[in-house]
Amino acid sequence: MKYILGIDIGTSSTKTIAFDREGRQLARSAQGYSLNAPVPGAAEQNADEILQAVVQTVSQVVANLDPSQLLGLSFSAAMHTLLLLDEDYYPLIPLLTWADSRSDYLVTDICEQDPNLYTRTGLPIHPMSPVVKLVWLSKKYPDRFASAVRVVSIKEYVLYHLCNEWVVDLSIASTTGFLNLEKQDWDPGALQTAGIQVSQLSQIVPTTYQLKMQPGYAKKMNIAAGTPVIVGASDGVLANLGVGAIAPKTAAITLGTSGAVRRVVDKPKTESEAQLFCYALTKSRWVMGGAVNNGGFTLQWTKDSLVPYSIPPDEALEATVEPSHSTYERLTKMAQKVPPGSEGLIFHPHLLGARSPLWDAQARANFFGLGRNHGQAHLVRAVMEGVIYNLHSVFVALESASGEVETLRASGGFALSGLWQQILADVFNRQILVPEVIESSAFGAAVIALVALGEWATLEEVDKRVAIACIRNPIPENVERYQKILPIYGSLLSDLKQHYESLQQAIHS
Repeated sequence: MKYILGIDIGTSSTKTIAFDREGRQLARSAQGYSLNAPVPGAAEQNADEILQAVVQTVSQVVANLDPSQLLGLSFSAAMHTLLLLDEDYYPLIPLLTWADSRSDYLVTDICEQDPNLYTRTGLPIHPMSPVVKLVWLSKKYPDRFASAVRVVSIKEYVLYHLCNEWVVDLSIASTTGFLNLEKQDWDPGALQTAGIQVSQLSQIVPTTYQLKMQPGYAKKMNIAAGTPVIVGASDGVLANLGVGAIAPKTAAITLGTSGAVRRVVDKPKTESEAQLFCYALTKSRWVMGGAVNNGGFTLQWTKDSLVPYSIPPDEALEATVEPSHSTYERLTKMAQKVPPGSEGLIFHPHLLGARSPLWDAQARANFFGLGRNHGQAHLVRAVMEGVIYNLHSVFVALESASGEVETLRASGGFALSGLWQQILADVFNRQILVPEVIESSAFGAAVIALVALGEWATLEEVDKRVAIACIRNPIPENVERYQKILPIYGSLLSDLKQHYESLQQAIHS
């Protein structure tokens, strides 16, 4: 049986999944790695550790299948990663991830220096942006910055090792803040702001572009040298493709460690408030939306910090690649005992700062309305609801900028939970469709490859191959409750925004 490998290089793990030509999952492997914070605000990783995770997961999947039936490999990767490489292509710095916020103090200056940067590139000016990170690196590590021969993302680094070519797909390029959306080429003004040259960047190629696996790594993975490697795209746009959310009035919600709301549009688009991003899927399909830092991660924090004694010690100490389902099921069962709205308890989930729609790295989480009547179960449910309230605020901005959305498809590890699904349906007041393939980014990468290799005629074929595992409808009385709470959530957010910076100054002065 012929099959394709979709490889998703994420922030916490790399997952390799084999799919047959009909899109059915055949085998899967995941390898985790650490996210290091040696100083406050840092979020660093070891690029070679991630490269080895790719090699290991591919070899583990292929070991369960017939290597001679492999059609090719295709890549999804996390956005906004940054590496500086020396003349021998060795890293000069650890890999900086989207979550590294040490450059936050430079955002205002960069906005003033180039006020049209967002309009040209579609990437909000925020510490996640490689442009902002590069300005910070030039000040923090001037010698390393000056000696950098290459400025690349983690996907480019992996592809170079596997295929010996420096290329970047249009999708990843559009997430750097260096790409001019209209010209679909590197933006001179952005490069000037970042302090780099075109010669330091990779060649921009389509997301269907094919490379060939080099013999050395092919041997390590037990696959044939010359096996096609399709460059693929970024994890966000591929999540839309992987759940079949590419029709005009369909949006995708991803609820994993972080979260996002996105829809496909036919041309690059930005909006006046700079609340949303715009990234490429192909030259004629672009994905508009917003991402939030704090998705299912908040439930992990709840487990560790708020209700540790409600979790059996053996589960609390587990350090697995992926969350223990029994642990999180225990928390959601607690939350199910509490009525919608958590009896007046509201949680703003900005434990890791805020991306869309606030774009404020200094934003912080808080509970509002806490009273004696609230117990652990209330805290858990309020945390879950706060995550969905935040995603809803992105959804409101997205509809305002791009028109009405009729259909919502949800994916990500936490989309498996019935309670998360129901809260989504009730808060958004929309029917939620959950596809069988939860690993949507890996499947989206496989879809790109199947089209690139001529196995499928068009990307639209994905729609008939995405089976729906669950449909969750809004419950009218819950909707009514949430529609009263959402304006309060939004008003509080506006009121608190002015205090985030003052609080940080009070702490660090």
